[in-house]
This record gives sequence, structure tokens and C-alpha cells, in this order.
Amino acid sequence: MSAHPVTHLSTAVGAAAANAGLTILSSEEGTDFHGRPTAIFRLGLSPDAPAERTLRLELSEDFDFNRPELLPEITAHLRDAAKRLRNPRPDAYVTVAGMPITFSDFQWPFHRSVSGSDTYIVHGVVHVADGTDSPLHAKVSASMTVTFAEIVPAPEQPYAETFIYSAIRKTLDQGQLELLKSGNRQPVPVTTRYYSRWQKKFFFTDTTDESRQQFLESKIFWLSGVLGNSQPVWIADPRDAQYLNTTPEELVRMAAALAAAGLATLDEDKEFAAATPALMARESQFRERLQQAFALTKPTFNEDMRAGHTNM
Repeated sequence: MSAHPVTHLSTAVGAAAANAGLTILSSEEGTDFHGRPTAIFRLGLSPDAPAERTLRLELSEDFDFNRPELLPEITAHLRDAAKRLRNPRPDAYVTVAGMPITFSDFQWPFHRSVSGSDTYIVHGVVHVADGTDSPLHAKVSASMTVTFAEIVPAPEQPYAETFIYSAIRKTLDQGQLELLKSGNRQPVPVTTRYYSRWQKKFFFTDTTDESRQQFLESKIFWLSGVLGNSQPVWIADPRDAQYLNTTPEELVRMAAALAAAGLATLDEDKEFAAATPALMARESQFRERLQQAFALTKPTFNEDMRAGHTNM
């Protein structure tokens, strides 16, 4: 019988977290989709970190990330998380379409599909986060093909969370997830079309300087101004860089342009930006874009067919 999963992993997670500047706040045993034990850790920047600024890390009971091929990625995952936890809402993101969202209730690790398809699945929930306590959300079932799984070092949270979040944002941008007050799980397929084996990188969204600047304006408006009371948010987030098919350095460069225009203030490292009154004065524009993003997610009907004018 294996050791208690929390005991088995706590030393390794503790060391990795400390290297990233994080502290283990709590640990407990959980279960995965099939009822097998997992270890759940809550990490923060300090022992008294508020709940909204903590990271939930769930790993399989027998997972060993200290192997040479696995350690670098979990190290990067925790290092990035330490910076993201400085955001007012570390769970909040924006889409290219201008929609602020949060991710929650993901059940790691991946599990094999029980429907007979040859895929790996992870479940989670996406909520609208526009500062109004909106009930709109989408329960998602992100499916990773067996071929795609060969790319991923391990079917665990630190190795998959970033590209799963990118795929969900991309699916929202395409209007292929419906936001509801209640509803069943909706599929988010993750296939090799999102990955270049030759370049060994993910591709989700082709963007230009103009669309990246618009994205950063939305991010600073919603995550700093609306959700964060104008506290700074991390601009150089590799998750956004992957989603936008760019680099953190390019995002920093574009944030500097926004600061020069009086729409943001930057910290000393120029990696964190806060909303200014000039940006917040454009609230009506951002909320109009949000309504357009909502409209894209609503199903449409062929009005001729609704009226009975069909060829069948």
C-alpha cells in the first residue's frame, strides 16, 4: 500500500514551493474522478495570505515530479504562480473578445473518458467576472486526444493547466461555449492543431499589435480597475503570452505604451500595471465589448427554418 499521498508528496511540494517563494498553508487528501487518492495543497505568498490569493495544487498520490524531465516545468509553474498570486484576483483572466472570467473547480488530474472515446478529460467551471456577481457560467469538459497527450509530460495540473485555460479562452472567443445560469457540461476539444511539434510550442490565437494592446487594456480595466480596486496586475504572464502567440517581453513593451498614454501605471520592474482614472473613464466601451462577447456565445437560429421554410 502506498504512503498517505499528502505525506508522500509534502516534502517535495514544500521544497519546490519554497524555491518559488511560496508557503504551504494546508494539505489534505482528495480523490480524483475515479475515486483514487490525490494530495491537495493550498499555497500562498505568506502564512497569512487571504483565501482569494492562494493556489490550489492537486496531484495524483503516486506522482513524482522530481524526475529530470518533470522538475523544470513544475518549478516554472510555481514560480509563475508566485507572481500571479500578487494579482488582486489570481483566478481571473480576460479573453481576446473582452470577456473577464475566472476558472474554478477543476478536478485534476486528467481521467480517461468513460463514454468510450479515446480521450483524456478534465472538468472545471468558467464564470463571468464583470464585478456584478453575474450567475453566468459554463461547466466545461476539456478533452485531450491520446495523440495530444503524448506531447504533455504528465496529465497533472502543473503540466496542463496553462494550455487548458488557453483552449477554453479560445473556445469562448469562437462563440462555442454558451454561458448559462445552469446547464450541463460543454466540450472543449484540445487537439494537435494547437501545437507545433516542429517548433515545440502551442498556438491558439493569432494577434497583432492592435489586438494585443486591446487585450491589455481589457485586462487592466477588468482585473485591476473593476475587480482589484486599481491594484496592479501581472502583465508579463506567460499564460497570456501563450494564448496570444507572443512573448512576455512583448506584453511588457506594449504595457509601457499604455503607460505613456496615461492609461496605466507600471511598477519598477514594468511587469505589473494598474488602471488609471483615464482608463476607467472608458467603462462604457469595455462593457459594450463585453455585451458583444456575450452575444457571440448565444446560439442563433435559422429564421427561415423557424418559420417553416425548409427544403425537407
